[in-house]
Amino acid sequence: MSHFKNVAIAGGGSIGVAFALQFARAGKAVRIFEQSPERCALIPGEIGARLEMLGAAGLLEGEAGVVAARIQVTPELHSAVADCHLVVECVPEIVDIKRELFAQLERHVGPDVPLCSASSALPVSRFCSELATRQRCLIAHPGNPPYLIPVVELVPAPFTDAAVVARCTSYFQEVGMSPVLVKHEVEGFVFNRLQGALLREAYCLVRDGVASVEDVDKVVRDGLGLRWSVIGPFETVDLNTRGGIAAHAQKMGPAYQRMGQERGQNDPWTDALVQDVAAQRRAVLPLDQWEARVEWRDRQLMQLAKMRKARAANDDAGTSG
Repeated sequence: MSHFKNVAIAGGGSIGVAFALQFARAGKAVRIFEQSPERCALIPGEIGARLEMLGAAGLLEGEAGVVAARIQVTPELHSAVADCHLVVECVPEIVDIKRELFAQLERHVGPDVPLCSASSALPVSRFCSELATRQRCLIAHPGNPPYLIPVVELVPAPFTDAAVVARCTSYFQEVGMSPVLVKHEVEGFVFNRLQGALLREAYCLVRDGVASVEDVDKVVRDGLGLRWSVIGPFETVDLNTRGGIAAHAQKMGPAYQRMGQERGQNDPWTDALVQDVAAQRRAVLPLDQWEARVEWRDRQLMQLAKMRKARAANDDAGTSG
């Protein structure tokens, strides 16, 4: 049985509240530290409203009131972190604010308790490198909101203890999240680098008069996004080309290289890189299972199409009524 029961959230903004909801849904006792009296007063209402929505969608186990009772809000840091097994910092993306808060956390939190930051882009080495117990510090960057988007990026600094990363991986899995290890500190980590790459191209396409904002959104919403809700970009191209991802790279690699060069980016898919990616894909899906996986993908997309059709019908019924 896991000893992981009590969580402290440092910062009661939107991400802090959303993280608290996810931990509380999983049965954890949560204390939110928030200095602003105004925010402290608003948080219980926000929690209640979101729990009501989750319950109406069938995404809540147990009564909303029971889940809400697991979350307490306090303006005192030492009260929030008392007897906690995990701390998640969710304050603004400002180095000095995070550095000062982590210095306070070090004074109030036992040395074996992991200290995570929900930073979206700043690596933990920017604000924890001077701590005496910096080995227990790492990034835990969630999708927004984490109670609906389960991925959480765990980004250790060079000084982070691997055992702490492993423990945090277990903790986030225990509360229904999908942890990803980012092996090296890079600005933006994986989530925002991928999102940023798409956004940069989207802005360029609008700037160059290639497509409107709504049509770019439509390509993602009714095209790329449908597949990506089921499989990622590597598996997408792996299943799109008979022979797998190596065959795709041979056919499409030169075109993608030209597109990159058009934007001033020269990162060719070298033979060694393609071999590495292909080997990782084949370890997950041998080519003799390719046909079955394509059928699985299509069944998943059929379920999505069915859901979207039903939603559209409900929307039409609502507007006509």
